[in-house]
Amino acid sequence: MDFLRSIRHDSELFYATALGADPSFGVPCCPDWTIGDLVWHLGEVHWFWATDIEQRARDPEQVEAGKPARPATYADAITWGRSQLDHLVRALKSTPDDVPVWTWALEEPDHTVGFIRRHQVQEAAVHRWDMQSAARNSIPDPIDGEVASDSIDEFLSISLPFGVNDKKPLSGSVHLHCTDIAGEWFIEPNGRVDRAHATGEVALRGTASDLLLALYDRIPIDALDVIGNASLAHHLVERVDTT
Repeated sequence: MDFLRSIRHDSELFYATALGADPSFGVPCCPDWTIGDLVWHLGEVHWFWATDIEQRARDPEQVEAGKPARPATYADAITWGRSQLDHLVRALKSTPDDVPVWTWALEEPDHTVGFIRRHQVQEAAVHRWDMQSAARNSIPDPIDGEVASDSIDEFLSISLPFGVNDKKPLSGSVHLHCTDIAGEWFIEPNGRVDRAHATGEVALRGTASDLLLALYDRIPIDALDVIGNASLAHHLVERVDTT
């Protein structure tokens, strides 16, 4: 998958939608945010990770020390955000994946530019979906199946261990199964993930887009095909902060 192409594609859709949106409207999946806040957030995210790469930062405070002020107007925020998308893409294009930088991942091998390159795909895709859900009077476009399947895989590898591990196990096992593209995962109670078909206490089936959006708490678990212990499926989503 071309990660940079995916980042740019969803980010450009995000800003194209933002142009015609009312910045005072709320964002349904992020109740404390307005559309204006969401525009600032994505621009800030792109600025942070581009700067992290450029500085070869060893901690987030090093990056945050140079954080710019929020643009004074909504139009300025969109213009600045688009410039930070270019900033991030340039930084990623010019830097190999194995260059060490600060990241929030638990494992040292994930403190690299490669982590940023892969993770920013879902950052752009999910927030594009957020923007469309807030600004349009129709159902947002689904996330591309290949993007969503890889994002689920990354989510289970990188984000899940914060909330599900040996010290904080689930009450049972969970099977995830994409119905539109290759992708199956079996989550054991201790958070170990196998990319395989197996029977769990609950199985969640749906398109890769819907599975990812459910894991990100953007759509309800009930929007999926839930087979087995539904409360366990809800518990899984509650365990990981995906704001």
